[in-house]
Amino acid sequence: MVQSINTKVDFVTDATSYIGLTDYGKIMIGDKGFEFYNDRNAQKYIRIPWADVDYVVASVMFKGKWIPRYAIRTKKNGTYTFSSKHPKNALRAIRKYVNPEQMVRSLTFFQVVKRGLKALFGRKRSN
Repeated sequence: MVQSINTKVDFVTDATSYIGLTDYGKIMIGDKGFEFYNDRNAQKYIRIPWADVDYVVASVMFKGKWIPRYAIRTKKNGTYTFSSKHPKNALRAIRKYVNPEQMVRSLTFFQVVKRGLKALFGRKRSN
């Protein structure tokens, strides 16, 4: 059995991890870090201590009514993307341990297209 890094658990819910192939399991948010455990194989787990969290990026749609997924960007190991049954409650639990300035919204589809067009047509061409 895998030992948790948390001594006190604040929030547990069903979740999906989008690392490689999709894995279904549970996320556990506690005083030491963020943990994901796979339902089928307990050896497949993800542990992110709060000290390693750089940003938490949430994909917000319909003015905050729906949050389909959120990602945790670490200082060393890249970005881990998750979705959960209760994303607002999960983000509220994460906010207790992560600085609120480190919790950001992801870009919308139109913002990405606008940046791409500016980059494409805004460049000065040198001959």
